[in-house]
Amino acid sequence: MGILDSKVPKGPLAAKWTQHKNDINLVNPANKRNIDIIVVGTGLAGGSAAATLAELGYNVKTFCYQDSPRRAHSIAAQGGINAAKNYQGDGDSPYRLFYDTIKGGDYRSREANVYRLAEESANIIDQCVAQGVPFAREYGGMLDNRSFGGVLVSRTFYAKGQTGQQLLLGAYSAMNRQINRGKIQSFNRHEMMDMVLVDGKARGIIARDLVTGKIERHSAHAVVLATGGYGNVFFLSTNAMGSNVMAAWRAHRRGAFFANPCFTQIHPTCIPVSGDHQSKLTLMSESLRNDGRIWVPKRKDDAIAIREGKLKPIQLKEEDRDYYLERRYPAFGNLVPRDVASRAAKERCDAGFGVNKTGEAVYLDFASAIQRYGEEEALTHGIKNADDKEITRLGKKVVEAKYGNLFQMYEKIVDENPYETPMMIYPAVHYTMGGLWVDYNLQTTIEGCYCAGEANFSDHGANRLGASALMQGLADGYFVLPYTIGDYLSKDIRTGAIPTDSPEFDAAEKTVQDRLDKLMAGSGQHSVDFYHKKLGKIMWDKCGMARNAEHLQEAIDEISALRADFWANVKIPGKADGMNQELEKAGRVADFLELGELFAKDALTRNESCGGHFREEYQTAEGEALRDDENFKFVSAWEYKGEPKDAVLHKEELKYENIELKTRSYK
Repeated sequence: MGILDSKVPKGPLAAKWTQHKNDINLVNPANKRNIDIIVVGTGLAGGSAAATLAELGYNVKTFCYQDSPRRAHSIAAQGGINAAKNYQGDGDSPYRLFYDTIKGGDYRSREANVYRLAEESANIIDQCVAQGVPFAREYGGMLDNRSFGGVLVSRTFYAKGQTGQQLLLGAYSAMNRQINRGKIQSFNRHEMMDMVLVDGKARGIIARDLVTGKIERHSAHAVVLATGGYGNVFFLSTNAMGSNVMAAWRAHRRGAFFANPCFTQIHPTCIPVSGDHQSKLTLMSESLRNDGRIWVPKRKDDAIAIREGKLKPIQLKEEDRDYYLERRYPAFGNLVPRDVASRAAKERCDAGFGVNKTGEAVYLDFASAIQRYGEEEALTHGIKNADDKEITRLGKKVVEAKYGNLFQMYEKIVDENPYETPMMIYPAVHYTMGGLWVDYNLQTTIEGCYCAGEANFSDHGANRLGASALMQGLADGYFVLPYTIGDYLSKDIRTGAIPTDSPEFDAAEKTVQDRLDKLMAGSGQHSVDFYHKKLGKIMWDKCGMARNAEHLQEAIDEISALRADFWANVKIPGKADGMNQELEKAGRVADFLELGELFAKDALTRNESCGGHFREEYQTAEGEALRDDENFKFVSAWEYKGEPKDAVLHKEELKYENIELKTRSYK
């Protein structure tokens, strides 16, 4: 076991980042033209990093498995992006955003990184407005804000329910400018298969052209990984079906430590599972909790009647409804953090109050919001003595303006009108706080390998607050990485181009080809999805919203056995030297089968409950997470040693010098 050096600068918290930028080495413009950088992943973190690095003068190569960077999963983000602008005059500040993020992560994140994120948040909004991102605006033309979970201010900027899409279009347009200038070479439909190390430094990647099947070598002076999270280890998640851990896991196998893999976020507002036929789940934005009220019937008999179709939710009187979040957490109500809201929904459903046919759903109701907005609109328009019909009509127009595309999406999937009947929601896997360990400069334990956005662990601790993923991705890409990577590259100004005909590239390519051959050599008994679904069920049942030592050990054993069966018996039709989507999936699932075991091992090792990691043995009398700050106030960083069971734990001790450790309370 080792102790990791996070390279956090000395000095006052509020001055660390500015002083660090003043102290680090730079690369002059003439030398930047001779330095190559590979960026794997072109979502918000990767796209913004690539565009900014190219604008600075570096030669950039980007890689994504999609047919266009515009199809990165960042596009699916709905609700908004946080920034400490204090446009509402409600007491917000960088420090309050910092505090809310640390507290929301249940005191398991690095202070200095989070404060830097809060500092840079305001710059992100200015950057995106300059790019033309159409953020929502108030009547007077000022940028509008709404609230998200775990905070008492309104700091979330949004573009209806399409914020991720609009932000990604901004980054994509910035990328396109650099592509047209020849500063970015874009390799779409390419997947990183391995990382190449030369003298211990990341000097390139082996990639596979997913159209032709050709294995390619690409060299650079540094490699940036910005490939998102690993939520699809659960099979069913809100992630795009192609989202995977391959690039990060390849780096892990080459020496990059993997941090806090068990810190996974379960989002409370998703469309419930409807059957075994599903291959993914659909998120309903957290922004809906601004106006929607979450409830279940107070009486179990009513819940049973609703499940059996004998009673409709709109027939239940107000006094017969249990608005359980408002009851349990009056200070924050329906806007408690995601981990808290998810566990509360699970507790009600486990107790028999679920409202869909499977008993695993609660209601998200907009009737009160429609009434409130309707009355306000009637007064604003000078309509006196408006009847209920008119108030409802006006209220629906306001709700449609705020959430129309989300309501439309829900109706298309569920075939119910959410303006007339409450939405049904249930928690689902959404985001991963764990990822590759990085220091203050976003460098992994491999020299020259950097990691940005959701793919790293750095900012969210054990639970991410809503609307902070976009903030982190763009802060890393636009404002952090372009500074810090220069300090490392300043030592490479005389290195010259990195050749791809070295023994290191030969060996890495052989490793990739051998792995592909091994995948294709399976006996052909079961499909890739057969194994992925089995893994997902193990993960959800034993490593999901609630975990215990017995189930985690069972998960470790079962995943190990499933992995052995996968390599012996997986069926992959077609050939490796051409387009083969089953082969693509097989490579990703093979990595999930290793990650899943490490995930369970990490959860088993962490004998406490914090944020999204809830161990049933460690909870308060009220069923809340019970941290153990004396023994587990650290980042778990795992070193690859061949098999997940042999991984070696290293620790980064977390120091809180500017914030008081408290029991997290939202009451």
